[in-house]
Amino acid sequence: MQLKINKEIRDFKESIFFGLSMRQFIFSAFACGIAVFLYFTFIDKLGMELTSWVCMIGALPFAAIGFVTIQGMTFERFLIELYRSTLLHFYPLEYVPYNYFYELTKKRIENIRKESIKNNDKKPIKDAKTE
Repeated sequence: MQLKINKEIRDFKESIFFGLSMRQFIFSAFACGIAVFLYFTFIDKLGMELTSWVCMIGALPFAAIGFVTIQGMTFERFLIELYRSTLLHFYPLEYVPYNYFYELTKKRIENIRKESIKNNDKKPIKDAKTE
């Protein structure tokens, strides 16, 4: 008999009911409650087919909140960080490339340019007639 142990202990999730964690179970039950509420609200007005679609679409966000993790964060933590990064701490990002090789060899490159300019300088030719 082998027991599965996560390599990263922080990835451990205790299953409470039907293999779901407490968070997943609570949000799943909440989604079911929303679906039942929507069903009884719209069954007389929209008919069975449209009501079933309304129930699925209405329950989907609440069910997804319990299961979705984005970069290791829960959905509400992700929304808080998104709010902070876009509205509270907003500043335009500018791409300014920095060439490390050029910075390291800048002096050598300038010396080579100066030498090439010196070598390419043309000295005036003296006319034999003027002398």
